[in-house]
Amino acid sequence: MPLTAPDLHAWIRAFADRVADERGYLTKLDSAIGDGDHGQNMNRGLSHAVDQIDDDASMSDTMRTVAMALISKTGGASGPLYGTLFMDAGKTTAQHDELGTPEVAALFRAGLDGVQRRGKAEPNDKTMVDALLPAVEALEDAAENGTPLSEAIQQAANAAKKGMEATTPLEARKGRASYLGERSKGHQDPGATSTYYLLDAAATAWSDRT
Repeated sequence: MPLTAPDLHAWIRAFADRVADERGYLTKLDSAIGDGDHGQNMNRGLSHAVDQIDDDASMSDTMRTVAMALISKTGGASGPLYGTLFMDAGKTTAQHDELGTPEVAALFRAGLDGVQRRGKAEPNDKTMVDALLPAVEALEDAAENGTPLSEAIQQAANAAKKGMEATTPLEARKGRASYLGERSKGHQDPGATSTYYLLDAAATAWSDRT
């Protein structure tokens, strides 16, 4: 069964719940190399986004609503970056009532392109891109191979987790963490961590979708 609008709603709510549960951990990660507010900021933005969701809205309208909520309520760089991700990803759903693996791959590719355009980040810069890029590549490979969506999104979540973990030894080249230089090494990037939660929430919410 392909995804419909309620499945996107379930994903966003699952992401919000995961961030709420892990906000203390995200704050701990961010305290080491950033402002120490990533968990609080993301929790505030996503809580507002969930409150704004209209259960009868289309997929594209839902994604735009989430984007605007994150931009308006999430502080720091996370608001614009996650807002751009959802805004650009949502544009790919405008012509669809249902999404399969190819459409979900296109959705996340558009989100990644938006994040990179907005943040100017490249792989190995120790940012959310390091988790999002391998996830997108896994989804695109799955789409090419005809993999059912539930399997494809789990593969993407696994790839995001590996990308997240791989940020630990990197030296940050973007954002506040970059001011630390060599001292940013040895710390997992908080943005990559919340991006893994984004993908893992999708895998949880869409576990029975083909």
